[in-house]
Amino acid sequence: MKPLWFALFVVVAMGDPHANAQPPTWQPSPGHSQIPLWPGTPPDAQPVPGPEYATTDSKSLIAGKPMLAETNVSQPTMTIYAPEGKNTGAAVVVFPGGGFQILAMDLEGTEVCDWLTSRGITCVLLKYRVPSEPYVWKCDCRPHNLARSVPSLEDAQRTLRLVRFHAAEWHIDPKNLGVLGFSAGGYLVAEVSTSFKRRLYAPVDAADRESSRPDFAVAIYPGHLATDAGALNANVPVSPETPPTFLVQAEDDNVDGAKQSLVYYAALKSAGVPVEMHLYAKGGHAFGLRSTSNPITHWPELAETWMRTIGALPVAD
Repeated sequence: MKPLWFALFVVVAMGDPHANAQPPTWQPSPGHSQIPLWPGTPPDAQPVPGPEYATTDSKSLIAGKPMLAETNVSQPTMTIYAPEGKNTGAAVVVFPGGGFQILAMDLEGTEVCDWLTSRGITCVLLKYRVPSEPYVWKCDCRPHNLARSVPSLEDAQRTLRLVRFHAAEWHIDPKNLGVLGFSAGGYLVAEVSTSFKRRLYAPVDAADRESSRPDFAVAIYPGHLATDAGALNANVPVSPETPPTFLVQAEDDNVDGAKQSLVYYAALKSAGVPVEMHLYAKGGHAFGLRSTSNPITHWPELAETWMRTIGALPVAD
């Protein structure tokens, strides 16, 4: 077993909420611990507006439920969720969305891990740094909407390398490691799928000798992939080495729009990358895996079938 250099990262809110106590932050369910990605200060560390905290949005319900949003993440972590029942050896790193402003930790994080682990897949939930490019908190705007999300992408690359480095300990097949992301997290999926040869940070330990290329990729209502003119974002340079990809978007998505998946699909197809895309008439944006009356709510079943088709999961009996 390779020694873990990192210590468990746990933040606990204590004391009078009206005093100088730290605000409450997202915590994984009992039995799971957040593991810091970096042994020291993360590379390209950027200032954030204040301490990290979690809020529950009870006004904008999704499938009748609120969403938990994590804000001001300066110390990124990953949380490992072991598969239930038979372990297929497959693992998926999950990138929650939130416009690089916040992270939807339950809607596009823990609820996704519940689904993956029920299918025998190890889930690695990444709490990456936000606010981050393309979002700029000082102006509450996105002046460069197609910019590379450098701090967040560094966290994504680092996570894939760490998972491969500790694959034997975590009972993971290092050659069957995928990524799955929503909205801004879908952009991270495309970035890490196309920028794995671009080293964004200096190696910090032996884990950084591992590859950051995913073996398969799932992007759900992704953003930042298409220009206003309908061209591919130059920061996602698709090549024949881009991993097989699964795309889902709704035609009534008024946040990012179906053009995002369409443009990325065309680029993948042109490069000869295996790709499957599903467009639906209704669904909007930020629906996660929560059940609704819209047919798009069944996308996880299609994604599971696709994973079996490409060999990421064993063929069902």
